[in-house]
Amino acid sequence: MTTQPTIDVKQLKSQIAQGGITLLDVRRKADYEAAPATIPGAVWRDPEQVDQWRSELSGATVLYCVRGGSVSQSVCKQLSEAGVSASYLDGGLAAWTDHGEPVK
Repeated sequence: MTTQPTIDVKQLKSQIAQGGITLLDVRRKADYEAAPATIPGAVWRDPEQVDQWRSELSGATVLYCVRGGSVSQSVCKQLSEAGVSASYLDGGLAAWTDHGEPVK
């Protein structure tokens, strides 16, 4: 299996500050509903419905799930195969909050 591109919290903060990225929260629906706080600027998308929403994406896209594991990696792979420039946050939302970064 090919490893999908990752970014760390520092890189994500820089990309958010520069603008021009789409930030997607792709936590499973139950995880999102249990803890709906997101990284500021992120939009939640159901990881089970990638085929329905991937056509909305253009440009660089960064994904995250709870811990940067199988969910974000799987969605990242699907988007990359569809021609979307995608990467995922190493460590996911947990890494973001562990670094003391805000959620909304």
